[in-house]
Amino acid sequence: MTDITQNSVENVGTGTPRWLSWVVLGATGLFYAYAVWNAIAHLVGLAGLGLNAIGWFTLIFAVLLPILVFAAGAALGRRRNAGELALILLAGLGVVAVFWLNVIAYTALNLESLLS
Repeated sequence: MTDITQNSVENVGTGTPRWLSWVVLGATGLFYAYAVWNAIAHLVGLAGLGLNAIGWFTLIFAVLLPILVFAAGAALGRRRNAGELALILLAGLGVVAVFWLNVIAYTALNLESLLS
């Protein structure tokens, strides 16, 4: 029993500094904020044309998805080191980017189905 407690006490200070995790969160947070900003700009641009319910749902979800993915990535990476946190957040950013490209493609090809 003393071996277990002694090993756990020795490994306490070997983690990533907390400031480095905050820097990773801040840097990737800027990319997520850019995705949200683009989605809001796209929503405002198309709202003037008169959106139907599907259009509103699709474009509002495009605004909310980066926020949800960032929150989930930050929660999943909360207890991990900075490298693992960065990988989790970059994977989430990839998901957001693919979804954003799908929204742009759907808007470009099927604009009539989004308008009322």
